[in-house]
Amino acid sequence: MTLLPWIHGSDPTGPRSDPPLQVQSVGENTRVIRQSKDVDYEAPFLYLLFGERRAFLLDTGATVDAELFPLRATIDALVCDWLASHPRDGYELVIAHSHAHGDHVAGDGQFADRLLTTIVGADVDAVRSFYGVGDDLAGVARLDLGGRTLEVIRIPGHDATSIALFDSETGWLLTGDSLYRGRLYVEDGPAFVASVARLDDFARARPVKAVMGCHIEMTTTPGVDYPTGTLWQPDEPPVELSTAHLAQLRSVAEVALTPGRYVFDDFIIESR
Repeated sequence: MTLLPWIHGSDPTGPRSDPPLQVQSVGENTRVIRQSKDVDYEAPFLYLLFGERRAFLLDTGATVDAELFPLRATIDALVCDWLASHPRDGYELVIAHSHAHGDHVAGDGQFADRLLTTIVGADVDAVRSFYGVGDDLAGVARLDLGGRTLEVIRIPGHDATSIALFDSETGWLLTGDSLYRGRLYVEDGPAFVASVARLDDFARARPVKAVMGCHIEMTTTPGVDYPTGTLWQPDEPPVELSTAHLAQLRSVAEVALTPGRYVFDDFIIESR
């Protein structure tokens, strides 16, 4: 898998030039979307996965306003394009979230009146109910998209609703804000440590080709991040990480038991 360079905000010495979002195709059935920093500094990544019976959108970005951030129109166009090559009736869309923070759920309302659409609620009870997972955090749920099954585990620590998903078609482990090239904010230290260990065990048992998070906040200089609120990031590393990064996170995760900022080459743990 090779992704092209991502939009990363506009040079402040000139006019704003980024489109509100960028879509990249990975194979026939996968789309990766990034929101522009010209719209919101968080610039999250969203993932759209097509199965034979339904599509799955992970996260809806950081902006409510459809004029500023036309996510619904973009997703509808992508679904229509896919259906043109894979015609079928009654094709559904599932909208879910890596976790419940505002920069991952803000666009939900754009889909409120969309037919054949399920929006998974952004709370623990909704996550439990939809995936069929309860208090047993060792459980693995399976979501069948039709010829494409996602494996889902709960990984609280960054947020009580945090999940990770493994997609065997791409070999991607989608980790939300629990692991990405940036600042890993920890709300619950013990839960984070346990979740990272469980996530590492989960990944070791699967043919993971890449670990895909939801932001880029680091520069290409090891251990150096862009300050919060940065609107132009011309020196970004790739969004892709490896299972070696997950193993490294596991080896150092216990620092999150003590509040502080802990800097590593490709991520920073900020425990509150």
